[in-house]
Amino acid sequence: MTGPKLNEKSFVVGERSGTKATAKYVRASASKARVVLDLIRGLDVVSADQVLQFTDRHIARDVRKVLASAVANAVNNDDQDAEELFVVACFADEGPTLKRFRPRARGRASRINKRSCHITVIVARMSDDRIAVIQARQERAGGSAGRGRPQTSAASRRARVERSRKQAAPASEAAAVDEAIAEAADEQDVVDTTAELAADVETEVAETEAQETETEAIETEVAEAAVEENEDVSTAAEGSASDEAEASRVESEADDEGAV
Repeated sequence: MTGPKLNEKSFVVGERSGTKATAKYVRASASKARVVLDLIRGLDVVSADQVLQFTDRHIARDVRKVLASAVANAVNNDDQDAEELFVVACFADEGPTLKRFRPRARGRASRINKRSCHITVIVARMSDDRIAVIQARQERAGGSAGRGRPQTSAASRRARVERSRKQAAPASEAAAVDEAIAEAADEQDVVDTTAELAADVETEVAETEAQETETEAIETEVAEAAVEENEDVSTAAEGSASDEAEASRVESEADDEGAV
């Protein structure tokens, strides 16, 4: 090609519009790749990577790899900041076609074309006005929270860490207060439980002492009744013995008088 390639956004021979990356001989048709490339053309690399991550097409994975390669080339070779890049151009050229044949009816054969393509993604630095707009939008949204992007600057990382710490500080204080309240409640529960146990023990001891006192009183009454009964029995026995002795004495006296 003698002239410039217009889909690279270069309108002068030898002019370089940005940093590019190319994947050649991708086993997919160029028409399928162009459908996906139309989605990311003109977007910043963070938004483009997010779009490719959630695009439901098989070729989107290959396009995402090419985008990451272009961003890596710009960062490592041209000293660019990844967050300041955007997709200035992207296209898919047709590659060689593999011709295969499939047997058909009546001895015929039909041709199968296995197509390939060359995917090219070109990234360049955005204008200062556009960078300011994107940064203001990110600040209003609470900072750049894009995940899965190719690169992250140290400044934005420090800002995210600082915001996370500020957000975590009130939560940690509230958690400490809640933990202190919970510990105090646990201690109060332990004290109440100990008091209840002590009261139960005292009640059981008092009941045991009352039962022992009642048992001792009953035993004392039974012993006294037994002693009184024994005394009555012994008194009756002594009276009968004395009566028998008096009767025998009277009889002996009567016998003695009869003998005289």
